[in-house]
Amino acid sequence: MKIAIALRALANERRLLILDWLRDPKKHFRAQEDGDLVEDGVCGLLIAEKLGVSAPTLSEHMRVLIAAKLVRAKRIKQWTMYKRDEDAIASVKRVIHDKV
Repeated sequence: MKIAIALRALANERRLLILDWLRDPKKHFRAQEDGDLVEDGVCGLLIAEKLGVSAPTLSEHMRVLIAAKLVRAKRIKQWTMYKRDEDAIASVKRVIHDKV
């Protein structure tokens, strides 16, 4: 994992909000028709709706989070579901703790 890429991804308030919401998706998002919020992840449209941004803007935020390996994407039908990668997030936390 490249810590600099992860830190750049985390240096955005909206991406931090997304990661926080994805930690407990049932608390932050309504039920979705396809896929389980916890098992499969949250549909990008629900995240964009909650964040108050367009789908292309959300796609860019998610592209950055995926590139940093903090989030995983999964396709179900025509939807993209997003889920936190808890192992990668824990790794970033360890590296930050060790360096600071």
